[in-house]
Amino acid sequence: MPLFVSAAARAAFTARRRHAGRWRASARGLTLIELILFIVVVSGALAGVLSVFLAATSASADPLLRRQALAIAESLLEEVQLMPFTYCDPDDANLETATSSAGCASLVQGLGPNPGETRFGPPQFDNVGDYAGYSMNGIVDITHTAVAGLSGYSASVAVAATALGSITAASGDALLITVSVSAPGGVSVVLDGVRTRQAPNAAL
Repeated sequence: MPLFVSAAARAAFTARRRHAGRWRASARGLTLIELILFIVVVSGALAGVLSVFLAATSASADPLLRRQALAIAESLLEEVQLMPFTYCDPDDANLETATSSAGCASLVQGLGPNPGETRFGPPQFDNVGDYAGYSMNGIVDITHTAVAGLSGYSASVAVAATALGSITAASGDALLITVSVSAPGGVSVVLDGVRTRQAPNAAL
């Protein structure tokens, strides 16, 4: 005896079959071609990201080198600027009384060290002009002791007369101090500073 199936039951059964068919179609997965294309696209994107990362990593040491070179330049510039700058060399007998370079007994303050003077001494640099032309390969402190980790750096100092406000370059009463530092990898830093004459009888 055939079973009686209502229209509502048939409709529900048909809906379930349609849903199952759609689920099977959506769950069939990726084809080989789709998988290969996916791998190619992801590999290209990953290669691009890695190239940027490697470039950033290789250049990450530059800021450290530049900061170290800047610290060296600042330290050396400060050392020079703190030195005396008078009419006469500090070893001259008329240092305290001279009102011009003509009043020096024998040692006028000039550019370049006196014979035998070095940064480390004795005799030691004792004025700003002594540092003109000074250079070092490998950074050493004032006691001529090598600073650890800075053997690959070099530094040089240039000193020249300059104009400053109402002070003319011809007067020699102002000096431009230029400190140049080179670091590994072609990194370089240049700092400038000005030192004015500070003699006991200077008329500035």
